[in-house]
Amino acid sequence: MLVNNAGIGTAGPREESEDGYELTFAVNYLAPFLLTRQLLPLLKRSAPSRIVNVSSAGQAPIDFDDVMLERSYSGIQAYCQSKLALVMLTFDLAEELEGTGVTANCLHPGTYMPTKMVREAGVDPVTPLEDGIAATMRLISSPEVEGINGHYFDGTSESAPQAQAEDPEARRTLRELSEELTGAISHS
Repeated sequence: MLVNNAGIGTAGPREESEDGYELTFAVNYLAPFLLTRQLLPLLKRSAPSRIVNVSSAGQAPIDFDDVMLERSYSGIQAYCQSKLALVMLTFDLAEELEGTGVTANCLHPGTYMPTKMVREAGVDPVTPLEDGIAATMRLISSPEVEGINGHYFDGTSESAPQAQAEDPEARRTLRELSEELTGAISHS
């Protein structure tokens, strides 16, 4: 199994990664994209395998003319577009991996769980941490979702993501951009 759950929140000014990419996009999306691409051969050899991307219900359309938010930065926009990109990656992977024994799903584990990121933002928790852990663990190991592929869940309920996630052209554009930025090559 591979669980992509690294992330940074919405606070602070615009920052760039060492390689010059908007930091939230780099950490929340490009890093999981590259790690997943690098681990796919192992996941396929180890099938049945699962990829679980921890996203968010906070999703915003990606402006492909300003992905790095150089013209108009907002921490919330940066976070929400990075989380939508992770959903789009999940859907691409599900199509690519169909029939290989590797599944890819994503979820919003809970709203403002009492994590360090939420506490530092001064936000009151909404979802107990245990609920978020249970929802994530369900996708990681439950027989109940064995063979389920290419779905977005809000907690344990299947849900609809932001519309751009289901746009094949937007997903292709994101995939090609991601390959260019990371040097990863897709095998789809």
